[in-house]
Amino acid sequence: MRTKALILAAGQGTRMKSNELKVLHTVFGKALVEYPIEAAKYVGVEEVCIIIGHKAENIKAKLGEDMTYVLQKEQLGTGHAVMQAKEFIEDADEVLVLCGDTPLITGETLEKMLAFHRSENNALTVLSAIMDNPTGYGRIVRDENGHLLKIVEQKDANEEEKQIQEINGGMYVFNGKLLNEALSKITNDNVQNEYYLTDTIEILRNEGYLVDAVATEERDDITGVNSRTQLAAVTEIMKQRINTKHMANGVTLVDPNNTYICPEVVIGKDTIIEPGCMLEGKTVIGEGCRIGYNSKLKNTELKDNVEVEISVILDSFVDEGTHVGPFAYIRPNSHIGKNIKVGDFVEIKNANIGDGTKISHLTYVGDADVGSNVNFGCGTVVVNYDGQKKYRTSIGDNAFIGCNTNLVSPVTVEDNAYTAAGSTITATVPKNSLAIARAKQENKLEWVTKKCKK
Repeated sequence: MRTKALILAAGQGTRMKSNELKVLHTVFGKALVEYPIEAAKYVGVEEVCIIIGHKAENIKAKLGEDMTYVLQKEQLGTGHAVMQAKEFIEDADEVLVLCGDTPLITGETLEKMLAFHRSENNALTVLSAIMDNPTGYGRIVRDENGHLLKIVEQKDANEEEKQIQEINGGMYVFNGKLLNEALSKITNDNVQNEYYLTDTIEILRNEGYLVDAVATEERDDITGVNSRTQLAAVTEIMKQRINTKHMANGVTLVDPNNTYICPEVVIGKDTIIEPGCMLEGKTVIGEGCRIGYNSKLKNTELKDNVEVEISVILDSFVDEGTHVGPFAYIRPNSHIGKNIKVGDFVEIKNANIGDGTKISHLTYVGDADVGSNVNFGCGTVVVNYDGQKKYRTSIGDNAFIGCNTNLVSPVTVEDNAYTAAGSTITATVPKNSLAIARAKQENKLEWVTKKCKK
């Protein structure tokens, strides 16, 4: 038996008031639709089918070719959506049906639902939740034995049914053969003239098959997104989940309500994250680090005992004991070594910086290979671009780059070499040498006095 997943993602999401599809709006850098896909893969699903409709090409571009896609040309209900995937569903399959707008669903919750489904030998299992205020949700109606009898929508519920607090989570697991058989029997004989997937409950039950619902203890898991307000609400819930996990693992978040950490970020114990930080993508932070307030890290690895102060680091590596900032900008493909000082208003891009080097302030190092224990004076610029191409600069160990030096790439400064302040270096500086490349000073005596007389 194989477990497959169908993700319902055909709707436009008009309440989002957006030119973008609802399921492509993001929470912590990932599209809404990516979260149920990840949850499905967590429980061993290898084949995922996305039901697409509006702006189908946008979803394909986002998710790539690893998925199966089927088109729902007209949006005629959830049952109609699943009908479009009939060829994807085989008799021997176990089929998860998930919603593309529920980013809080977790693999652990799906795992529990599947375990219940299998242990009870059900034809259909519905994921439900107990809500303090169930208004607006379909109610789970159970028979005298506590088994699922039907799902009643809010508008169709009588007063007794409206008091039920168990609601339909909109996610299901089916026996593949019985799902296809039930889909062939549902009709659109209702007020909305739509085909409802929930009609399969009555069909399967009447044919003597076991159907039931299992309530998740994590009721936020079923929360869907239909508006910008709900998008903000699920972002807040996810933020709390993520931050709580890191604090439980020994990370100090000075202000958890004002700290934003994406789901894939890894942080070592005894690291301190100050308020206003955004940690994105596949960032990995070692132990004993301090990320100062209002810093942003994306797809970056920091080793142990690194300090980052009000700075941005993107797609780069920073080795242990290094201090970055304040107001530094480390751009992609930079490799910063151990015990380095990257100071205020320093920008580094596509560069390798050796251990012990100091780049203290107001300096740009781009497309460069820098040795160990190099000192950059204030205002140094690696001039790496000639208007058409970019070139690399090489700086050897223990070099000293004087203030306001321009290193015009491609150029080499060898080991133990110095450049005089204010120089524009265009040729190799040999080891143990001093390069002076600036105009000779000339003083015009009494020039100001003569000018004023005129």
